[in-house]
Amino acid sequence: MDDVNRTETGNEETGRWENFNSWIKYYFNYECYMTYLNGCYSCEWEAQQKKKARRPLCCCSLRERLFYPWLIMSFCLSVLLLFTWIETSNEFNGFDWVIFLGTGIWFFWSIVLLSFLGILAAYTTLLLVLGFLLCWEKQQLYLHWYHKILILVMIPFFSLLLWILLTYWKDRWLTIGLSLQVFAPYIHLSSISMMVLLSWPVAFHLIHLEGEARMRRYQITSNERRRNTCCSMLTKLRALQVAIGLPFFLILLCLYVVPFGTYSACLQEKEKLAPKPNFFGHRGAPMLGPENTIMSFEKAVEYGAHGLESDVQISFDGVPFLMHDYDLRRTTNIREVLPNASSRHPSLFNWRFLSTLNAGKWFSDAWIKPFFRMKPLSEADKKRARNQRIAKLTDLLAIAQKEKKLVIFDLNAPPPRHPSRSSYIHLVVSVILDSKIEQHLVAWLPGSERKYIKSKAPGFQHVGTFYTLQELADENITRINVDYKRLYYNGLREYKAANISINLYLVNEPWLFSLVWCHSIHSVTTDNIEVLNEMDHPYYFMTPNFYLFLWIFMDILSAVFIVSIFHFHWWRESESEKIRQGITSYTETSRTSLQDEVGEIIGIQAFFPEREREPPSSKVVIPEVVKKTTAPTMHPTDDVGQPVPTEPAFEPIQAPTLEANREATLQTGTCTGALHRALQTGVPSGKWMFPTLQLLRAVAQLRHYILSAHYLWRIILLCSRKDSENGGHLCP
Repeated sequence: MDDVNRTETGNEETGRWENFNSWIKYYFNYECYMTYLNGCYSCEWEAQQKKKARRPLCCCSLRERLFYPWLIMSFCLSVLLLFTWIETSNEFNGFDWVIFLGTGIWFFWSIVLLSFLGILAAYTTLLLVLGFLLCWEKQQLYLHWYHKILILVMIPFFSLLLWILLTYWKDRWLTIGLSLQVFAPYIHLSSISMMVLLSWPVAFHLIHLEGEARMRRYQITSNERRRNTCCSMLTKLRALQVAIGLPFFLILLCLYVVPFGTYSACLQEKEKLAPKPNFFGHRGAPMLGPENTIMSFEKAVEYGAHGLESDVQISFDGVPFLMHDYDLRRTTNIREVLPNASSRHPSLFNWRFLSTLNAGKWFSDAWIKPFFRMKPLSEADKKRARNQRIAKLTDLLAIAQKEKKLVIFDLNAPPPRHPSRSSYIHLVVSVILDSKIEQHLVAWLPGSERKYIKSKAPGFQHVGTFYTLQELADENITRINVDYKRLYYNGLREYKAANISINLYLVNEPWLFSLVWCHSIHSVTTDNIEVLNEMDHPYYFMTPNFYLFLWIFMDILSAVFIVSIFHFHWWRESESEKIRQGITSYTETSRTSLQDEVGEIIGIQAFFPEREREPPSSKVVIPEVVKKTTAPTMHPTDDVGQPVPTEPAFEPIQAPTLEANREATLQTGTCTGALHRALQTGVPSGKWMFPTLQLLRAVAQLRHYILSAHYLWRIILLCSRKDSENGGHLCP
């Protein structure tokens, strides 16, 4: 019973799969597939049938061949710009701020540009893939004029973006170099996998071209009149093989040996890994609270910041306060309170007015957050952020003294005609000393009047920028604060060798922080302190031995797969060649057999010498054995009225002519008709395989035997009739 149930269940599943497959074949047939390809590429949505290419080497016109390099150029430029912009994601907030300075509108302009570049890269990639699929299906390419115009517009646009990057953001290219240091091992292994996937179409085309070349070479030996044409075509085929195969194998060889020249700081032993770098909260914790406010600095301390970084400006009445921008539009409600003066420099306002401005609603209530990846705030944090005000320098010093945190800040010079224009450094030093903060907690960054600072506050830690080692030694500076892109130059090894403490700004991305960690950097300035504080080990870290194992394993495995793919295509091409040879020999044999059959039919006609042969007719004449008369048959009776048996009436038998029998034999029936077409053309009709032709051959032979037996039976009946009419004499 269980077996029966299992059988019924299996039959149901089989029927379900058959219905599913038939549904797929009905809705997703070849015609629909080709219509979709041509519609997307050429904007021609009419049903397309499979067509063979007119040219064996290229299936597109000269115009399309001249335009295709422009499509490839636009694809390369779009991918290059997209990759560059993705790798510079650490600079997205700075880019948004620069656009805000020009437009006065805060928005995620970096994400807009990223999405735009991604759409253009996907568009050019889709056109390339569609063109490749159409070439694979031997279709002639015709890119619609809409696509061509858009491609020609995209190339100057991409060139303009590249010019802007090369002119105004030269140092952004160093970020790409740093990213390659992190991702180089993974890009290497992924590239080998991609080459394995690409080996399938490459092997298909190379082996197919080799088969074409062999066929051309055979034509050269068999037909001397076409020697020049075949030689030219053979040369083109060989050149195309070199153009396809040589770059593939050169790139594959480079990937196999590229680890010898690869350097990555994340490839090292675990014992040599340095401690985790410390954090300086950039304007506090700007992803957790409004920047340069008390809430932001307290959040930074809460998440384990080693120091607090800020920007100091001087009010018109001589009060140092914390503000980064050159106006108050972005971080305060100045547009609501005093819209006509919203573009004025912050240092041109008195502290009494500045202290009345709200510095938190823009952070908690704005529909566009200051950071794209910022997490939602809790209700308590939103309420606290709404009440934040502009902070003074003394507020920051008080938090640092309480929490024993380092303080580092940029000191912005007041604008011209400011009362403190010439004495702002002395003013800030006196404010720091009056706050009673421990002097070793102050990391003095400004480079002006260092001698005065050392005389007034000898306990300050002086911080330099990208000075030479000699300049640092002359100034007795043991700490530097530099842009993270300086890490590209030898990893700042000479500074680490001289025991110089290094702080890098601005590090927000986990991959960049991992690289900094692997380079044994002491501290970083970051906006993303919440995420970086949770990292307990550097990402993309790998030991050299493990990478060596993956390298050798991937090389061997990829080589095996690529050789197997080439062998499979070679075997399939060889089998196809054998089938073509078998079909050719079978065609010749079938034609010979057909002549024998016709000879046998002619021999049958020898039994009817008295009948004149009719001229060949184009119609198919099916031999009839018996034709009954339409009138009722009258049987004779004897003396007592009993019927006397008689022979049935026979009409004279038409002897089939040569052409009629040939047509009747070969065109009657579907299978033999198909065989007839195959024998006439010399090639299989459709996509026949050799076993199918053998089956049709057997069916044709069986029909021949049946017709021969039928003709023999007619001859016997006719002889019997003649014998009875001639009084027992045999049929002549």
